[in-house]
Amino acid sequence: MPNYLPESLPSPHPSHDDLPFWDYCRKHELRIQQCAACDAFRHPPVPVCAHCGKFSWKWTQVSGRGTVFSYTIAHHAVHPALKEVLPYNIAVVLLEGAGTVRLVSNVIDAAPHEIHVDLPVELVWEDLADGMTLPRFRKRKELVNER
Repeated sequence: MPNYLPESLPSPHPSHDDLPFWDYCRKHELRIQQCAACDAFRHPPVPVCAHCGKFSWKWTQVSGRGTVFSYTIAHHAVHPALKEVLPYNIAVVLLEGAGTVRLVSNVIDAAPHEIHVDLPVELVWEDLADGMTLPRFRKRKELVNER
């Protein structure tokens, strides 16, 4: 799969709290932090649960299916590397089976006019040359097959 955004765009720099998320991404596993006490999902990962105040958590694998919750089409490059790919989309995806967790990503196979709120999407992995792996999304296959 070709990269959705240019390789010259800087990769995320994992912090202490989200390093496990990125490590799972490298294994092509989408895992979301979940409170071990009350089962509330949370992303981005943090040390304490906002729902119950406990400091215990686990990393729960989720399906990678979801729907576009919100999106925008960027027509202005906020980084020089993005000038060559304008316009591009930025989508907020509500993940199935992860409470209210939303991931900010891109829908890689949709023209700007095809993206809409509630568009069903599924996870695809984008492996970068620097060793990072990014979660991206595409329109669900069953939707493409129906057409």
